[in-house]
Amino acid sequence: STRRRLNKTLNSSHDHKLLALMDVKGFDPDEVTVKVKDGKVKVLAEHEEEYSTIRGKEYNYKNIRKEISLPPGVDEDEVVYSV
Repeated sequence: STRRRLNKTLNSSHDHKLLALMDVKGFDPDEVTVKVKDGKVKVLAEHEEEYSTIRGKEYNYKNIRKEISLPPGVDEDEVVYSV
């Protein structure tokens, strides 16, 4: 289950400080962008699907935008992330 995976991830990272954990289910890794700048971690995920239907083309678009401030004393160059 998702809760077990989340707990496993949190427990396996006990020797690192975890700032945030985001669910980007439904997005391909290349659709997720992470930038660390100006004391913040900025996450953007965008996904677009195009369908052909009897009425013509239809689109499904979803995105996630999140900005997280780094705690005081955390160097931007030390931030590590993975998708």
